[in-house]
Amino acid sequence: MTQSASSKPLEGKVALVTGASRGIGRAVAIELARHGAHLILQGRIAGALEETDDAIRSASGSPATIIPLNLTQSDRVDALGPTLYQRFGHLDIFIANAGVLGALTPLAHITDQIWQNTMLVNLEANWRLVRTLDPLLRRSEAGRVVFVSSGAASGKKAYWGTYAISKAGLDALARTYAAEVANTAIKVNIINPGPIATAMRSKAYPGEDPATLPRPESIAPMFLELCDPNLEATGETFNGREWLAKK
Repeated sequence: MTQSASSKPLEGKVALVTGASRGIGRAVAIELARHGAHLILQGRIAGALEETDDAIRSASGSPATIIPLNLTQSDRVDALGPTLYQRFGHLDIFIANAGVLGALTPLAHITDQIWQNTMLVNLEANWRLVRTLDPLLRRSEAGRVVFVSSGAASGKKAYWGTYAISKAGLDALARTYAAEVANTAIKVNIINPGPIATAMRSKAYPGEDPATLPRPESIAPMFLELCDPNLEATGETFNGREWLAKK
């Protein structure tokens, strides 16, 4: 069934979702497209992004823009803002979803490579993305940024060191950015999705039955709410488990 214009609050909006090839990123990209946004999909593998694009075309009738990009390639991340400016002139929505688990191991056993890669993808890449995308977000009438965090950021779980530390840093980055753009039209918030049936969750909890967990699609509307042009909240953290419990 074709949606009416009134059911598409993001009509004409341009949205970038990182880690859009699977899991939460894929589900959120489809949800935003269904509500009118033009999606820019970032991921490492072009073929996987094309599958998300196929799903977006089916859901919205419009194609997405695909950007195969490894977030460890800092120079290419830095060039993303100017590239998008040439194509779109602005950016309305940035969903900072991409992340890696690292290794579940004692702090004393973490290798340099694991530490550096986890921090590079989960933290440094997001700082670089903020830096390169900020001028485009400021050109939006209602810029919206959502960072995907984790309950592990509390640092209370043994062996989750690299992931927890990177997510704690990401939380600080998000709150800092929210404070810095408080007098603009940009709203910046954090979502802690909680347990969701994703590939990363299966890697962290291999003995867990994914059928007992919410699907990524179930939490995608939560992201949609934080992308609403009328949103007032900023600098806040929203808990997916609590949000789902109210549904």
